Amino acid sequence: MSNNASGDTAVESAGGGSPAKQTSSDRFFRAKDIHAYYGESYIVQGVSLELNKGEILALLGRNGAGKTSALRAIARTDDPMLKQGEIWLDGQPLHNMKVHEAALSGIQLVPEDRRIIEGLTVEENIQLARVADGHGWEIEKIYGHFPRLAERRKQDGVTLSGGEQQMLAIARALSRDVKLLLLDEPYEGLAPVIVEEIEKILKEIKELGITTIIVEQNVVAALKLADKAVILDTGLVAFTGTAKEVLDSEELRHEYLMI
Repeated sequence: MSNNASGDTAVESAGGGSPAKQTSSDRFFRAKDIHAYYGESYIVQGVSLELNKGEILALLGRNGAGKTSALRAIARTDDPMLKQGEIWLDGQPLHNMKVHEAALSGIQLVPEDRRIIEGLTVEENIQLARVADGHGWEIEKIYGHFPRLAERRKQDGVTLSGGEQQMLAIARALSRDVKLLLLDEPYEGLAPVIVEEIEKILKEIKELGITTIIVEQNVVAALKLADKAVILDTGLVAFTGTAKEVLDSEELRHEYLMI
């Protein structure tokens, strides 16, 4: 593997040679043959994903299939460590970036644990997300799409309900310059009525053309929202196709998703 100018180890490109160049025919987002590890544990094993601008992809699989790890590798976190592959967004290579550089380049990860900052109000949580360069939605636009947050703008963020905290986590991502939104289990632990509210917000995001990858155990809800689907099985891609193909295939759903 080659080294970059800062002395950090660079990620080996999928081709194994000099850094690849994006062509005009390539997708808006492309992860090509990515391999990622937690220490010595080989978790993401040659995953490839492609999205056109404005598309939504449902990244599915059983627990432990590597879905969250793949999202985190795309977001360029150090855990898991990306060791091979290419990640491109809007013509820009991200595979040798650090997580803060990837965020400034437009990748916004909404993790499962939401990471609401204790001691800050709803509005302060949103404003803090806007401190760095690369602003996205203005706060009044956010409140227009998240009226519950507008009602609770002066409330401590950690005292919100689970569904409201999820809304806040998504709102913080949208307040940044977002080209690719990564959602990890946005419906996790939420009551059905709150899931419906989150679904409504995600449909609005889709209509606004924000490219999104969603990891979700509520498979049917994710597939109804998505254009494309990829199923992972023990870190490997088991299926790539349309969301409708998965919805229509009892065999696929039973074999890989247990539904």
